[in-house]
Amino acid sequence: MAAVALEAFLVPNRIIDGGVVGLSIVLNKLTPAPLGAIILVLNAPFLVASLRQIGRNFLFLSLYAVASLSLWVSVGPLRNITGDLFLATVFGGIVLGLGVGLIIRNGGCLDGAEIVSILLNKRLPFSVGEILMTINILVFAVAGFVFGLDRALYSAATYLIAYKVIDLIVEGIDESKAMFIISDRTDDIAQAIMNLRKGGVTILNGSGGYSKEDKRIIYVIVSRLEIAKFKNLVRSMDEEAFITIHNVHEVIGKNLES
Repeated sequence: MAAVALEAFLVPNRIIDGGVVGLSIVLNKLTPAPLGAIILVLNAPFLVASLRQIGRNFLFLSLYAVASLSLWVSVGPLRNITGDLFLATVFGGIVLGLGVGLIIRNGGCLDGAEIVSILLNKRLPFSVGEILMTINILVFAVAGFVFGLDRALYSAATYLIAYKVIDLIVEGIDESKAMFIISDRTDDIAQAIMNLRKGGVTILNGSGGYSKEDKRIIYVIVSRLEIAKFKNLVRSMDEEAFITIHNVHEVIGKNLES
């Protein structure tokens, strides 16, 4: 999928991705070397450097992913699907994000820039995100000199779209919510929730920091569509109940509440 995004949408329209893959596209324009070979050669040192910091399994999965991408972009070229820069930016970013997101979700990586950011983070007073953003700004600046300013802006838009799609794939489209409910009617509310959702809840033991009184806290995972229903239920039973709602990116197991 990442190869299709590059070959069918981005490269023919002189739009690039961020990181090492984006730099590879620029070098492919400036040299006679094939894109697949450049991607593999540029990524390999960073992937090998990740062995001690991130682990052998990550290294093998990432090398496999990068080698596969290099192979697929070398098999082409695929037919350019559209010459419309807006469509190429949007759909190139979506398809690229789907491919990269699936790779990351399964424990691998497709771009050495992220590894560089992790390694530099241990030596510099900047976060991984800040270092990665700086790298991508430099890559897009180079693209601006080679392909023109408008292509650099389209490339930045493609990267942002792909980044959001990666988040959806890695964190899950069906995002759940965690509700924490503190009330003097814990048992009644917990029973009402179980009756309404036909499932269990978890009761946590706590204590008030100021009052020093023991508190029983209801913890329950619900879908986004159920939030309003459960808030209204709790409020109808105890208007003074304290409720907090948090995003949950992944839920594993079927019997988390009992």
